[in-house]
Amino acid sequence: MAKYAVPRGTKDILPDETALWQRLESACRRVFGLYNYGEIRTPIFEATDLFARSIGVSSDIVSKEMYEFKDRKGRSLTLRPEATAPVVRAALENNLIGPDKLTKLYYIGPMFRYERPQAGRQRQFHQAGVEVFGSADPLVDAEIILLNLQLFQELGLNDLSVNLNSVGCSVCRPDYRQKLKEYFHDKVKKMCADCLNRYETNTLRILDCKEAGCQAALEGAPAAVASLCPECLAHFQAAIKTLDYQQVNFVVNKRLVRGLDYYTRTTFEIIAPSLGAQNAISGGGRYDGLVETLGGKPTPAAGFAVGMERVITLMTNDAVPAGQTARMGRQECLMTNEGDIILYLVTLGEEAKKLGFDQLVKLRKKGISAEIDYLGRSLKAQLKTADRLGVKYVYIIGEAELKQGQGILKKMATAEQKEIKFDSLEEEIKL
Repeated sequence: MAKYAVPRGTKDILPDETALWQRLESACRRVFGLYNYGEIRTPIFEATDLFARSIGVSSDIVSKEMYEFKDRKGRSLTLRPEATAPVVRAALENNLIGPDKLTKLYYIGPMFRYERPQAGRQRQFHQAGVEVFGSADPLVDAEIILLNLQLFQELGLNDLSVNLNSVGCSVCRPDYRQKLKEYFHDKVKKMCADCLNRYETNTLRILDCKEAGCQAALEGAPAAVASLCPECLAHFQAAIKTLDYQQVNFVVNKRLVRGLDYYTRTTFEIIAPSLGAQNAISGGGRYDGLVETLGGKPTPAAGFAVGMERVITLMTNDAVPAGQTARMGRQECLMTNEGDIILYLVTLGEEAKKLGFDQLVKLRKKGISAEIDYLGRSLKAQLKTADRLGVKYVYIIGEAELKQGQGILKKMATAEQKEIKFDSLEEEIKL
């Protein structure tokens, strides 16, 4: 009788492991909900062209790693190698993205890439991630990084670091590509075959090479941040300033480009050095041109994906025991709800938004789900959004409130409102 084995590059998740997976999935749902992201589930396979157009024909994923097959009518389909393009497709097809609208989505599920199986890299792997559409505000970049870190903090994961970079936009990236071309012109002949091909098709991809023999050549390569246009530089500096203020431990990694061609401006990875060579446990950034590439109107967007297998490996070694509370610096992460938004911070003006974002971060660290406007809308429009979300409270901060050191807290059910000092907000909404 024939004996069957699990396909190479895949693994069975057995009953003694599923509790750990359920714990990770539950933490993702709680923290994503805390930040007002709603779950979306897309098919496991899509039209092949969706990935070719979004990820890039010259990328390793499209050129080497996709599981492509023909259906009975000869149509080319592909098991999803990543989730961002399917989420964009679904959001466009179902009218989830629109003008003057912020859309926040998250997903959890399996992805598929034909890679050489090794520790931390399988052919069927799992990702959890978020996508946010509609705002070009650098605070969104900061939010998704803070969200990512809060998820890991709740799981009790330690000794992580954030690598940060900006890869620019369609205005400044051509100049950067030309500088890379000039730098690698005399070096690429001694580099690997992949780098030689990337030199001709997409020079930026050379920076993503992991071959030991290419590392010396990469060290002296020009930095993307040195070629940023004024708008991209201002955006990157604003994101860094916010992360600095929130005491995020990060380094600017000039070689960080990620493996997908759709990224623009901010890119980041969260690294766990204890994992060895495959040490990135999550990564993401901005992809402001992808919605338009896939047939929508120009729409800024950002997101990240967590490599769940690598996180499970860390949880096995580092996580706090089930039932205990993970520590977040000097604060405890106490989840008080399952994602229903308690408070909407209505801010008027840039200074008010900065203070409101700081309040937002503090509340979320305490497990209080809150949201803020990233679109610069009017008071009326923000209150309308708060009403649509069904929040219990709104907290209004404008120019007068900044001068007085207190905002206006309004209880939506009764329209009762009172002035509350900024440092008393948390206590007041817990009453």
